[in-house]
Amino acid sequence: MGRVAYGSSGLLALALLTTCSACSAGPAEEPKGVGVAGAQAASVTVFPQDKSRNVTTDRDVVVSAQGGTLKSVRVDGGKSGILAGELSADRTRWRSLGNVRPNSTYTVTTVSVNSAGRQNETTSTFQTVKGTKTFDIKTITPNKDDTGLTVGVGMPIMITFDQPVADRLSVERNLSVQSSKPVEGAWHWFDDTHVDFRPRKYWPAHTKVRVEAKLAGVRGGPNMYGKRDVKLDFKIGRSQITKGSLNEHVLYVRRDGKQIREMPMSAGQGGAWKYHTTSGIHLAMSRESATLMTSPGIGPGQAGYYSLMVYNTVRISNSGEYVHSAPWSVGSQGNSNVSHGCVNISPSNAIWFLKNTLIGDPIILTGGPRKLEPTNGWGHWQETWKEWLKWSVLKDASTMALL
Repeated sequence: MGRVAYGSSGLLALALLTTCSACSAGPAEEPKGVGVAGAQAASVTVFPQDKSRNVTTDRDVVVSAQGGTLKSVRVDGGKSGILAGELSADRTRWRSLGNVRPNSTYTVTTVSVNSAGRQNETTSTFQTVKGTKTFDIKTITPNKDDTGLTVGVGMPIMITFDQPVADRLSVERNLSVQSSKPVEGAWHWFDDTHVDFRPRKYWPAHTKVRVEAKLAGVRGGPNMYGKRDVKLDFKIGRSQITKGSLNEHVLYVRRDGKQIREMPMSAGQGGAWKYHTTSGIHLAMSRESATLMTSPGIGPGQAGYYSLMVYNTVRISNSGEYVHSAPWSVGSQGNSNVSHGCVNISPSNAIWFLKNTLIGDPIILTGGPRKLEPTNGWGHWQETWKEWLKWSVLKDASTMALL
């Protein structure tokens, strides 16, 4: 130590030194609520960093803590709402679920706790990219009104958008299918406004299915982002598959592997190409108690014109093909083809078929020269799995378990 000065001021300094020395002789008293004296607060890192700008909507918000754990994380986008997220099991990492929205400022507020129990709060902000347009799901099938929510084993999931989608990858990444039984499947883009999901093989009977389109904030193209999330639950009914040869003139209906009905039929008479019934894997698209059928491409007064109300019809394509009641051709059903392209069956068989068919049931016809096009109605199963995958960005969207 240096020299001690004497005199009145020196005595005071010595007294103070002695007093402080006596205070430090015993154990240090812990500050209340802090833990060990001098313990540092947990270090918290937030990504995107504070005051970041033009943050893309597909960027995850990630918060991590070192030297402690996270007690809470809140990411508030104002009018865009609170961003949901989840903590890791050890509470050292938080990651967002879903997407941030464009044109928004988000405030990230964290509360961390160090090993001694000391809490610390941090706040940071970031701004997302600007967006001038939105896109939305225009239709999703199956649905309650058009198909019912119990459908056949061949039913695809079909989504149409109200705007052309340029960023297919971004959109497809945010489409998911869950099922109570595992299914291998994939999405398939027919054009920029139409993407469908199909299993590699038919759905297992009695499967519960959920499709989620988490598109809120998802980039669909330049300056265009998804408007909202959509979720749909439906289920697959019993397995019913109808098969028939256009040359044998009989339809066989099998349910859960067992034949339950045999129906004589008469198919397209041919001649003109439009009068051939298409061969291929059709799906039941609608069930109608009555349908007005008119001659394709032929007007009133022209040769071959007809306009006829037909009853108990099941639509199987967009080119005007139905399985329907045809009392006028009962004599030909089972032995010859006399229709303009539809599948004629007797009135009693038509009543039964309408009652026992689900939308999405496969109806497989073979033996004709005209093939069903994949884009003719719901001709999805006309494509091989390899062909189907050609128009998928991710090439695989096998279902996740539906809990």
